[in-house]
Amino acid sequence: MKIKLELFGVCREFSEQDYLDFNFESDIKIKDLRKEVEGFVNKNFPENKNFLEMVKKSAFSSQANEIVDDDFKLDKNQTISIIPPIGGG
Repeated sequence: MKIKLELFGVCREFSEQDYLDFNFESDIKIKDLRKEVEGFVNKNFPENKNFLEMVKKSAFSSQANEIVDDDFKLDKNQTISIIPPIGGG
């Protein structure tokens, strides 16, 4: 299953593009995607703990532009947005 993660705010610094692609073997929930993004940040920006905190505090939005919780189940080939907190907190 391919998930496209659209990046907003400070999270745009995670990639030269405005999104990241993730591939999963099975069905996942937002909490699984969040852990995958945390792993990506730890691997690619190990010195930047602020990025990791942003991921932990960020909201996620579905294609319907609705904020979804960590138990929201993702569909195949879905686009999700990560929205960091305004002002970092």
